[in-house]
Amino acid sequence: MKTALFATVAAAALSLAAPVLAEEVFVGAYKHDVTFLGDAVGLGAAGREDGADIHIGYRTDRLENLTWLGKPQVHVFVSLNTNNTSNFVATGFDWPIELGAPGGFYLRPGFGLAYTDGKAGLPPANAPGLTQAERDRRTNLYYTRIDFGSKVLFEPELALGYKFNDRWSSELSYTHLSNGQIFHQGKNQGLDDVGVRLVYAF
Repeated sequence: MKTALFATVAAAALSLAAPVLAEEVFVGAYKHDVTFLGDAVGLGAAGREDGADIHIGYRTDRLENLTWLGKPQVHVFVSLNTNNTSNFVATGFDWPIELGAPGGFYLRPGFGLAYTDGKAGLPPANAPGLTQAERDRRTNLYYTRIDFGSKVLFEPELALGYKFNDRWSSELSYTHLSNGQIFHQGKNQGLDDVGVRLVYAF
């Protein structure tokens, strides 16, 4: 049900906004909740959730009037998890940076905000007065679900891309979700997604 709702919202956003705003559309496949990045840089517990994430989104043309911000593009995308655990929608800015001659490799850092339907505030498994069945349920949630702490999250991302021609490019992409101890104090387990996406430019 959650996946169907997120897919409907994504389809509506793309159909309404793409003809007017989108300079690019993209689709990607990602490993959900990878562990090696979180463990390496201390971003919090990872590896609780499984499956793949499908990212579907669009980017506007560069905003020439935002010179003071480096003329970013605006990205908007939805992420749908194949195991129907933590889906999310995200929007923010990103900045394509050519690496060498135009038309080849480029770097694309970005930063935005996201909203997830994942867990935020898992109940403690050691609370007094719980039945064994309830204690087991909560323990299972602790080991199988990410506790984001907040539904609203920061969404930094980084991609290395290659432009094949004027229309098509591909990107190796990393996306992170975290409350940054700003939207919430306490739990901040976060999510790391790594994958590839195909980009089509209008």
